[in-house]
Amino acid sequence: MEELILSTTENVPGYRVVKVLGIARGATVRAKHLGKDILASLRNIAGGEVKEYTEMLAEAREIALQRMIQHAKEMGANGVIGVRFMTSAVAAGAAEIFAYGTAVILEKE
Repeated sequence: MEELILSTTENVPGYRVVKVLGIARGATVRAKHLGKDILASLRNIAGGEVKEYTEMLAEAREIALQRMIQHAKEMGANGVIGVRFMTSAVAAGAAEIFAYGTAVILEKE
């Protein structure tokens, strides 16, 4: 199967949407790691980027994105437009990263 085309916009240059299949979505819930939390707390005192959390959230976004892509493929899509990410706290020390967009069939113009 060909690679899925992803776009944060509602259209893709050189393609037209021939069918809308629905919402494709993917999510993951991540909790803080005690060891990384201690390092992050120390960095927070000194100031600057908290790399442990940056890495954790980047990994979580990638997992959510890959799950959204898989869902779109299962729907028969060859593209997802309007891709967005959302984050919400689900428990103390745990957050959900949610990727979603409109699964579509794209055709070259």
